Amino acid sequence: MQIYLVGGAVRDKLLDFPIFDKDWVVVGATAQEMIDLGYQQVGQDFPVFIHPKSGEEYALARTERKSGKGYTGFQYHADPSVTLEEDLLRRDLTINAMAMDVDSEDDEGQIYDPYNGQQDLADKLLRHVSPAFSEDPLRVLRVARFAARYHHLGFSIADETLQLMTELSTGDELEHLTSERVWKEFERALSEPSPWIFLQALQECNAITKVLPELAPSINDSLIAAFQVVSQQTTKGEGESENAITRFACLLSLSNDLNINSFCERLRTPNLYKELALHCKNNHQQFSQFDQLSAEKKLNTILALDLIRRPQRLPQLIECINALHTNVSMSHLNPILELIAKIQPKQLMEEGFKGPELGEAINQRRLSICEQFSED
Repeated sequence: MQIYLVGGAVRDKLLDFPIFDKDWVVVGATAQEMIDLGYQQVGQDFPVFIHPKSGEEYALARTERKSGKGYTGFQYHADPSVTLEEDLLRRDLTINAMAMDVDSEDDEGQIYDPYNGQQDLADKLLRHVSPAFSEDPLRVLRVARFAARYHHLGFSIADETLQLMTELSTGDELEHLTSERVWKEFERALSEPSPWIFLQALQECNAITKVLPELAPSINDSLIAAFQVVSQQTTKGEGESENAITRFACLLSLSNDLNINSFCERLRTPNLYKELALHCKNNHQQFSQFDQLSAEKKLNTILALDLIRRPQRLPQLIECINALHTNVSMSHLNPILELIAKIQPKQLMEEGFKGPELGEAINQRRLSICEQFSED
């Protein structure tokens, strides 16, 4: 039995890039041997095991054969006779088809690189390992996401790989991807350092109309350039989900004639994504010039965004506004919200207000506060 660190961890170690997950491949072992060693089996079609101490995934070396449509249409073969080179051959990109000795992850160690991934790292190319790349339509999205991750390092998609992605987009394979898988790749791409490259790559290979058809009419050089600007202004840290949710809202606000509700429903996006996108799309123009609004419009904007009951959404909204607009006037917002928060319904009830009159009294107090910050 031989155990190797494989895939992204080896790639990112060589790039001196943050390593988020470690994957391991086991050569020369059976499922029963893994179980006898204390590993917990979690996969049947291609046996994957959880390490009893680290909790990391260990997969038996395997080969695969296309047997149907989509990214799940494969038959896998895993047994002790499968070599490391055969296992690496089924991977998507050469830079993901490298392995390292199990005892050398913290040392120089021996790198196994049968498909010249190190050379492609040096040349900053995202290149497919073999023609089998075309058997998995999800790889179109994955390569676009890797392009978004490493663009700032100078990486680009190899011409021949982009050609395979284009060929995949002309058939019906992409149509067999589930909404959940598309959303997962889209969300991860939005967290990458250069998320606009994800859209650009999908546009270049004509995949955008298949995987994100609602966005396709809006995707052009102008929108991509605008999205680049807002993406660079909504960065809290590489890989953080905060980047994804604000960038998603900004992107949908930049897109024309997009039904956000139906788009989010089809992709099954989390409600937080949909809510921020809707609020941003419907209010960002007016909200960016909050100080210039009349007292009544100030209050209506605050109520429309539900900022009194849910002040926690304000930081993300402000981040979106600052990214979408160069001249933002919102200095009155926080003082108004602080004063509104001090309104005590109990005190008004003691003054004799109740029922509809109480609600009207609260509204008038709020409006009076807004009037203190208005010139009209």
